[in-house]
Amino acid sequence: MVVYILQAVGFLLGLTFIAAVVVNYIKMGDVKGTWLESHFRWQIRTFWFSLMWMVIGSILSLFVIGWFIVIAAAIWTLYRVIKGFLRFNDKREMYT
Repeated sequence: MVVYILQAVGFLLGLTFIAAVVVNYIKMGDVKGTWLESHFRWQIRTFWFSLMWMVIGSILSLFVIGWFIVIAAAIWTLYRVIKGFLRFNDKREMYT
């Protein structure tokens, strides 16, 4: 749950999004083989794909299309954080 909270706060303070993925990688061994493993994969993928699209959008922000990419990436990231949190709260695995 801490990672989802860090990811959510990452919308205000970007460094917490990085802290969240660091926690994921450090604790991955502890959740291996449990229902939480799917959440860790979900969170790690959320981080890397969000980072990729934000970088692409930022580079292209010199053009109008970049702003649309940044906005779409932010909405997609928010969706994944909320969806993951809700499934975690229900103690359900994430599908990947």
